[in-house]
Amino acid sequence: MSAPPSLPSTMRAAVHTAYGPPEVVHLMDVPVPTPRAGELLVKVHATTVNRTDSGFRTGKPLIVRPYAGFLRPKRTRPGCEYAGTVAALGTGVQRFSVGDRVFGFTEDDRFGAHAEYVCVNAEGAVALQPEGHDHAACAPLCEGAHYALCDLRAADVGPGQQVLVNGATGAIGSAAVQLARHLGATVTAVADTLNMALVRSLGATTVIDRLKEDFIQSKERFDLVFDAVGKSCFGRCKPLLKPKGIYLSTELGPWLQNPLLAMLTPLLGGKRVLFPVPKITQADAELFASLAAAGSYRPVIDRCYPLEQIVEAHRYVDSGEKVGNVVVVV
Repeated sequence: MSAPPSLPSTMRAAVHTAYGPPEVVHLMDVPVPTPRAGELLVKVHATTVNRTDSGFRTGKPLIVRPYAGFLRPKRTRPGCEYAGTVAALGTGVQRFSVGDRVFGFTEDDRFGAHAEYVCVNAEGAVALQPEGHDHAACAPLCEGAHYALCDLRAADVGPGQQVLVNGATGAIGSAAVQLARHLGATVTAVADTLNMALVRSLGATTVIDRLKEDFIQSKERFDLVFDAVGKSCFGRCKPLLKPKGIYLSTELGPWLQNPLLAMLTPLLGGKRVLFPVPKITQADAELFASLAAAGSYRPVIDRCYPLEQIVEAHRYVDSGEKVGNVVVVV
């Protein structure tokens, strides 16, 4: 299908052709993509810079290189989250119409949302925006939430369970607190002094101030310890777990131990490590929209940058100081 005449022929897009610091990203004019069969062309109004973008920009950890490219990036246009309006339809698309306000998460082999337009699979992780939410509020609905939801589902979190979330102010951790509460669990969260009230507002029953005490010393026992920042390990957290408790981390762990322990510990019985492969579907995006519409889930937004300051947005994410999500307004 050819692009309608009303669409421009070129657009601004963030591009990086080498691995490295934020400065490898730059804006340039590129052709507006044309949606293929089964695709939407979305005019992007807001996107995010997140840990996924940083990892694929730096090529680190090295385990991402088979996907990102061994010597240089295979995906030169970053950006995996977006919110905007449908500008054009590929053939065969029936679920959406031109003008629909949508949000979503691009497929891992596509990216490209740090641009004025992006093509996405109409059957992928894309959904209508919840009523009463603007583009900036919808852009960060998926990235942190889908990592959190994948792990919570793997641990079979449900009513009556006790869950501890370490790193509860990050994009993944703040989503994990809210989604665990939605699933019926009681949540203990670990945060710094300044953000304790924020984490309570997300649904945590108990908040441990990490600047004043080590959560490992807690007397409580948990069905799940979810390390959303990857700064602990199974060995340290094991005493916190109930006899059949589960440890989950968003990182590989020291010496890549988490994937290995995920294979070994289930064979031993008792406390175990899980390391599920994250995935997201259209049904997940629709779930996030419905939870946002009901007020049960809201992505925490730290800062907003214009697209012209995309490098500054990357720098801030790399600083490790962000709380929740960093939004880029296009």
